Amino acid sequence: MKAYIFPGQGSQFPGMGKDLFDKFEMAKEMFHVSDEILGFDLSTILLKGSKEDLQQTRVTQPAIFLHSIITAKVMGDDFEPYAVAGHSLGEFSALTAAGAIDFESGLKLVSQRAEAMQKACNISKGTMAAILGMEDKKVDEICQQISGVVVAANYNCPGQLVISGSIDAIESACEDLKAAGAKRALILPVDGAFHSPLMEPARAELENAIDSTSFSDPLCPIYQNSPAIAVEDPVEIQKNLVAQLTAPVRWTQSINAMIESGITNFVEVGPGKVLQGLVRKISSEVSVSSAEI
Repeated sequence: MKAYIFPGQGSQFPGMGKDLFDKFEMAKEMFHVSDEILGFDLSTILLKGSKEDLQQTRVTQPAIFLHSIITAKVMGDDFEPYAVAGHSLGEFSALTAAGAIDFESGLKLVSQRAEAMQKACNISKGTMAAILGMEDKKVDEICQQISGVVVAANYNCPGQLVISGSIDAIESACEDLKAAGAKRALILPVDGAFHSPLMEPARAELENAIDSTSFSDPLCPIYQNSPAIAVEDPVEIQKNLVAQLTAPVRWTQSINAMIESGITNFVEVGPGKVLQGLVRKISSEVSVSSAEI
């Protein structure tokens, strides 16, 4: 059985989407619609922008979403998932591709989410760090001993956990984790503490946006980041989207749950190959590939 997985921030690269834009008339139309909805020229940034241009949260999230949904749409009848999942932002792409929300609504939600998160970043300065070569449980234990805000943000794969929180607390945690045996503790080039309590100021704005959006039953189950289980009820899906803002992305747990359900083939839909690498580290028993278009 096949599942489609959708990437989040960090998968962007300059020029992404140019091949889609040049090859498919549908892609051109969706680029132009996106520019109108967002109120800025995302098309030019995607086609000609620099790495720095793409790193702005308000640009990155809609850009990855647009690329992912165009890719899913041009697959046409070949897009036949038994289940879907998305990493953080990718959860919105997964839901749109699975028909739970339409493209325009999905893009608006992603844009509103990005703006709300940027505001939260401006209110409470924070950062994130990748911890490599240490068991998740040990990372969690050490983080709990640090004063200040520092929590697990992304359970990416065995031996790779991203922590999130205030700058001082993250720096202290990195020192303690390296002293305790972590192979590496790398502070990431991000402008905020995503998936942590420091995102709380964005909750009300995101919740209002989600409550104002019409959700339908998806065509297949979605394994959402927060509960890491299959969800199909639109009301539950909406609650989990809000919870995801301050809760960790339980990617390892989600992939394992999908494998336990019988999924043996994972296809990444969107820019880059980040998720393929993570899935391979979670299980060597499944096949992993990029969407063919």
